[in-house]
Amino acid sequence: MSLPTNNSEWGFFGTIHDHADQAEAWNLAMTAIQTATDCPDHAVRDFLDSTSGRHFADDIANGLFAGLTLAAATKAAVSRWMEWKITRRTSRETGIPSGLPYLTGFVAHFEIMADVD
Repeated sequence: MSLPTNNSEWGFFGTIHDHADQAEAWNLAMTAIQTATDCPDHAVRDFLDSTSGRHFADDIANGLFAGLTLAAATKAAVSRWMEWKITRRTSRETGIPSGLPYLTGFVAHFEIMADVD
């Protein structure tokens, strides 16, 4: 079982509610992202609870609109976000190393931010 959201109104959870069952979508996303990035569940949760999580939910919704199942749309979104790379500009703005897969970089960013707090 995955960690519950800390942001039920916004982020991934608040965005996906118009498109799919929230609990199913949350669990699929948590599992798929944790598997792809090898980051801890709290970092994945914090990523999904963020503005980036809202964008990730939008990506899944686009897959659903294209006729994919929720599982296939989630898998496609994870794959796409892993193919994108952190640019030098994003690296300068966030401190995430340039060249990392986008998803890994941002989830790891939230892991580091949790350690700072």
